[in-house]
Order: sequence, then structure tokens, then C-alpha cells
Amino acid sequence: MLLRDDDPSLSDRQRRMVEEAEKSCARIIGLIGELSELSNLDSGTVSDGTDRFDLFALVAELAAGVQESRDREVAVEVRGENAGAFVRGDLGRLRSAFAAFFKAILREQPSASRVVVDRKISGGGGFTSAVVVISEERSVQAAYDAPPGSFEEKRGGMGLALPIARRVVERHGGRVWSPIIGARDTAKPRTAIVVSLPISEPLS
Repeated sequence: MLLRDDDPSLSDRQRRMVEEAEKSCARIIGLIGELSELSNLDSGTVSDGTDRFDLFALVAELAAGVQESRDREVAVEVRGENAGAFVRGDLGRLRSAFAAFFKAILREQPSASRVVVDRKISGGGGFTSAVVVISEERSVQAAYDAPPGSFEEKRGGMGLALPIARRVVERHGGRVWSPIIGARDTAKPRTAIVVSLPISEPLS
């Protein structure tokens, strides 16, 4: 409120202190919201949702609007199948989950690099799944081929966004993992994220 009132009695130093205090308060409020969401997901008190949408179209939409790391010229390219991955669930929560996955990979890339979002439909285990790989450009195929490892959800600057995202995917019957790319002593579990969600309706 002090900043909005444009109080001339505030010095530049005091104004900066108020700005930092406002940012800290906003982060605390955000963290409380994340803790509440995590608790609700763990307790099973959230609605499963009944939205029907094409996951591949949602992923393309998110990739087109992503802002993370654009100032470092990190580009995002969407590849693979562009339609046919219809799922039913909570559109809002899945949107937030994939936005968190994008952010996690993008912020860890070097400047002037490229991240690929690849999409394919995979059959096996008696059901059909939509698979999305978010990876540095050179590791896309390796991410498909590599054995799945535990999802690396503790990443700097992400707060609780990734633990929440993993739970959202699992609540929809899916899986998220970090592929173990490379030899054991040079494996890079943070190079890519793979998400698999079951398709709720048969392809027509």
C-alpha cells in the first residue's frame, strides 16, 4: 500500500525495502497455497474433473506461450503427433502440471539452446497412452530409449510445483519420470522429463 500511495516521504532505500517485503509476502502466500494443494492431493479430497480435451493440443498451446528463459534465447520446438490424445480429467491442474515440467527443463538449459517437446501415442499393457517428452534437443530419442528413473522433483526455484505436478499426473492414472540417459557414471537425470497419461477414449 505504501508504494501505491506514492508517499513522497519514502526514500529510495525505504521504497526498495517495501518492494522486497511485498515480494516476500507474495511468495509466502504462494507457498501456503502450494502446501494446501499438496495436502488436498495427498488426502484425495480434490475433484477428479470431467473435462475432455486433447492432451497434445494442450501441450502445443502451452509450449507456444511459454516465457521461461526466452531472455536467454532458449527456444521451444513442438514435434510428433499433433492430435488424437483425448483424456478426461482436471484440465486446470494438468495445465499447471505441464507448465511446471516445461519450466523445470527450460530454466536448466544453457543460453541459445533448444528444448523439444515430442508427442506420441503408445500402446502396451492393455491400454493406449499419450507420451510427452520434454528434453534438450540432442536427447529426445535417448529419453524414449533410456530406462526410467525416479522423477527429480527437487529443483532450485521451483518450490512445490513439481511434487504437485507429479501427484496430479498420477491421480489421472499416469506416470512421470526422469530417464537415466548415459552411462551410470555420466547419467543426466535432469536432461529430460517423460510424462505418460492413459487415453480415456478409443481413437476414431
